[in-house]
Order: sequence, then C-alpha cells, then structure tokens
Amino acid sequence: MHKLNKWIKYPLYILLSFGILFIILFIYLAAVALVAPPVPNDLSSLSLNPTQLDTNCLVIGNNWIRKSNSGLWEMYVEGEPFERGVINGKLAKQLIFKQEDAFNDQICKLVPSAFYRNFLKYLIAWFNRDLDKNIIEEYKLEIYGVSKSASPKFDYIGPAYQRLMNYHAAHDIGHALQNFALVGCSSFGTWNEKSKDSTLIIGRNFDFYVGDKFAEDKIVMFVNPKRGYKFMMVTWGGMIGVISGMNMQGLTLTLNAAKSTIPNGSATPVSLLAREILQYARNIDDAVKIAHKRKTFVSESFLIGSTYDNKAVNIEVTPDTVDVYDPKQNQIVCTNHYEGPVLGKTDINKKQMQESASVYREDRILELLNNIISNTPEKTVAILRNQYGLHNKFIGYGNEKAVNQLISHHSIVFEPKKKLVWVSTSHWQLGPYIAYDLNKIFAIKGLKTNQEVNDTSLTIPADPFLKTTAFQNFIEFKKIQLDLSNGKEINPDKLIQLNPEYYHAYVLTGDYVFKRKYFTKAKSYYEKALTKEIATFHESQYIKNQIAKCTNELRKIN
Repeated sequence: MHKLNKWIKYPLYILLSFGILFIILFIYLAAVALVAPPVPNDLSSLSLNPTQLDTNCLVIGNNWIRKSNSGLWEMYVEGEPFERGVINGKLAKQLIFKQEDAFNDQICKLVPSAFYRNFLKYLIAWFNRDLDKNIIEEYKLEIYGVSKSASPKFDYIGPAYQRLMNYHAAHDIGHALQNFALVGCSSFGTWNEKSKDSTLIIGRNFDFYVGDKFAEDKIVMFVNPKRGYKFMMVTWGGMIGVISGMNMQGLTLTLNAAKSTIPNGSATPVSLLAREILQYARNIDDAVKIAHKRKTFVSESFLIGSTYDNKAVNIEVTPDTVDVYDPKQNQIVCTNHYEGPVLGKTDINKKQMQESASVYREDRILELLNNIISNTPEKTVAILRNQYGLHNKFIGYGNEKAVNQLISHHSIVFEPKKKLVWVSTSHWQLGPYIAYDLNKIFAIKGLKTNQEVNDTSLTIPADPFLKTTAFQNFIEFKKIQLDLSNGKEINPDKLIQLNPEYYHAYVLTGDYVFKRKYFTKAKSYYEKALTKEIATFHESQYIKNQIAKCTNELRKIN
C-alpha cells in the first residue's frame, strides 16, 4: 500500500516510467529495423558502370535499359541474383529515386505529421522484424543489389536495404489495413473454342493507385536468371516482385487482391511469391506446389494461365489456406473475391461479395465475354477499356463497378502460346497497347544501338475516347478532385457538371458544402448520389448517414 501511495502521490514517476519504456521501445524497434543484409559471394558487379548509348538508353554488358517511343521504359537483366540486382539498380537509378520520391510524397500526404510518420516507421519495423526470414535468399540478394543504388535522401526512413525490403511488403500491409493498394483489379482469360485459333488469351487491369506520379515511369522488364525460366513483368523502379508477368514456358500470372484480415506478423510478400511462381513454374501444378510452400501476409488470387495445360485457374491464398478454382469451361474471370470450393464459402468472402464492387465487375466482364464468339487480343483490350456498367448502363467515369475505372497503373494482355504480350501506355489503358515478342527479345545479345524492341506491326491503337470532350472533362474532374484533397477552394458544382452520372461527384460536392454548414444543399447532393450507381455498400451507408446528419442539423436550426 505504501508503494501504491507513493505512485499516487508522485504522478511524475508514472510519466517518467512511461517515457523510459517509450525510449526503450524505440531503441528496440530501431535495432529491429537494422536487419543484416545477405553476404554475396561475388562483389565484382559493384565495379560495373553503365555506358550511355543515347538519351535515356544505358547498357552494362548484355544488360540494358531504354525509354521507348511509347513512353514505356524497357529493361533487360541477366546473371546471378546479386549481380542482377546491382545492374538493375545502376541502370534504373533515376527511376528508383523518382519512384521512392513519389511513394514518400504520398505517405506524407496520407500522414502529414512528421512525428506520426516516424512512429509509423518504427511500428512497421517491428511488424516486419522477421520479414527477412520469409524471403528466399535469392531475392534478398537481388534486393540488396538494387539497394546499392538507392538514394541517401531517404535514409531517414531507414537504411537502403531495409527500405527496399519493406517496400515489397507495403502493398500487403496497406491492402490489409485499408484496402489501399489494390482497389479493384480485373483479370480474365479465354481458350479453346472461346478464343480465335483456340489459343489461350489473358487480359488484366492492375488498378493500383499511389498518386499520378507513381505511375509515370512503368518498366517492362525482361529477366534472364541463372536459375529458373526467363520471364517478363511490368514493374517500377526498385521493385523485383511480380504483379503481372509471363515466362518462356508460356505461364502467365496476374495478382488480384481479396478481402483480408489484419496480418499478425511477417510472412512472404505476395509479389515475391508471384515472382517465385513465374520464375520456377512451367505449369499449373508447379504453381500450386510453390504456393503451398509459402505463407503470405494477406489474401490474394493468382490468375494462372498455362500453355502446357491450355487453360487458366485461380490459385486463391490466405495466410493459412491455399485453394484452387477451376471453372471447368473455356473462360475464367477473376476480380476481388474467391470462388474456390473452400475459400469461396468463408464468411469474410461472402461479406466481400455482398459489400464490394467485385461481383458486379465480374458479372459485367461475363456479360461482355458472352457477346464475343471468338476472342482476340484486340477484343480483350476492348473489354479492359470498357467504362459502362451492366446492360451498357453509363455509370459515370471512374466508377469502381466499371471494368475500366480510369486509375489503372497498367493493363496487359498475354497470348502465351505465341510468347506475345501487349502493355498499355498512358493514359491508363486508353493509349496504344505495345506488343513484345519474347522470342525476339530474349534473342537480343546486348544492345549496340538505341533501337525499338517492340513489334510495331502488332500495336493495338489508342482508344478514340482519348480525343473526346468527355475525356478532357474527366481530366479536369481529376484536377479539381486533387485540389479538393489538398484543401483548396473549388467550385463544387463544377465537379457535377464534368461527371454528372458519377455518384461520387455528388458525394464530394455534398461533403464540401456540408463542411461549410450549407446543410440543405448538402442533403440535396447526397440524395442525388443515391439515385446513381454506387460502388460499395459502405459508400451507400456513408451517404445515408450524411443525409441523417444534415436532417439533424436542419432541425436544430429550425
């Protein structure tokens, strides 16, 4: 009792004790962040220096990077893991800096307080304290090699190797905590009589948004590893994980997020599991076996297309389960919910199907596929660009229920039997789709001159929508929306004029006038939003709650 009275009498002791605990915790977390990098057997690649062939074209031996006339960056790397990473870093050094700068800007915008960002840094370090134990040695060496070219400007976040390791897990953490990284990706495939020449065709939109700057410098990367199969992927500076890719065995892979619970500790980032599958699997059975070997952070669907099997399936994973969905027909659709015999029946998946835009988007893709007798890459692109809702109802530009939400980081089409891939160019999936023949790309033994490497004869032309007034209106809509998010004064009615069928235009306008206490106006905007096609259950509930708040405020006034 005497000791208790002492603490009550001297509350400063309590504060001091908490302060000491806080300092100890931060010191511990800082130590956790400093995970020792792997030890390469051969450091000779560190002495390599790139040769500049032309503006935006560098080479190191057989390795190269160049900026295509299309606006896409193209890179080829080969060799041992650490060597590949070092060369990747040296060739893409400026792109790695720009990508990290863009990512950092977005984090600062999301978390304006420097104190909270610093605290978050240590929290993530603690969360990822065992991350290195869940990544295979090959990829640790490759990430370490890339980190040698990371900018010291961001050392306040952490040492370069630790930063790049954590960036590979950032998608998983963000996706689990706030469904931030993958909003609503769509993938689908056709084969046998559903495709022209019976060949397998896969299409996907990667609807990943971390600000406009983040999507400016996409890299179409071709990798020739010492072990495993040669492959291509679409990526960005510093990222060795796979989001969309195809290997020389004719196996394709695309990632689609599913609803996750909050992770309780480190595991293998899904993009690195996808990389392992793409590098080492020649068919669906191989891919399933590799998926079983790793525990992931979050829930994800891998749409796997296989020339060997002449079909596609969804490998569905959670931190404790691997399930496989085989449609048993000549087409497949993958959005953001599970359909496998085990995971499709879980409560969290059923809730995702009821409350998200995922099922609606799946139904829309099926509707569009049912209108196609014989699919082709061009018809696949037309579906990926489609901005309408079910039964061709116009639901506003940018609606999450549309296949084309006008936020896509990249869009891609595979024809794996022919080793052909088409990659979208700006804006989103509206620009031309540039074609690459992997047989020709991997036959190049180093660039001697700065030359185009894509097959221009197979380019799929830009969407005519790019030249319309509606497109210009949407660009202006996005600019005003950005101004609004940055706290600037806007003309709220302009949002509606520019995108009148989009429910969110009315929500944004309603929120703007609600904050300024114009409750009658706000209520009318929210009520109008309810007459439009709303993407998710939670957004519908938010609108109804705002209407109730307006009603209560107006009662107080009257």
